[in-house]
Amino acid sequence: MPIVEVHLVEGAHTPTQLAGLLTGLSARYAEVLDSPLSRIRAYLTLHEPGHWSTGGEPGVPAPYFTAIVLAGRPAEQRHRLLAAFTDVVVDVLGVDREVVRGRIIQVDPDDWGIGGVPASAARRAEIAARES
Repeated sequence: MPIVEVHLVEGAHTPTQLAGLLTGLSARYAEVLDSPLSRIRAYLTLHEPGHWSTGGEPGVPAPYFTAIVLAGRPAEQRHRLLAAFTDVVVDVLGVDREVVRGRIIQVDPDDWGIGGVPASAARRAEIAARES
């Protein structure tokens, strides 16, 4: 289930930085959620500079990420994820921390599919352990 998508201005970062971002975010996601790395999905969406505005200025890079987690994760864990992702973005891309934005979306396990089966069934034991 763990998915992270980062939106960036196209051409603002090197291919090495982009690869490092995907690798770093995946590793931190697995670490913070105590999840197998094989479950993590990380994506980049690159926007043409003319299709991006920060503070009303077109093309000004300011990374934005969205992380999706199953509902029931403790707030403390979600807060650590926000901080960890911000750290990775800052460290890998060399941007100022103040321009990074992110959010976490919680999805009900009945509304998320794993191989065509609701996560509530596929991960029943894991979800129950988190809730206790």
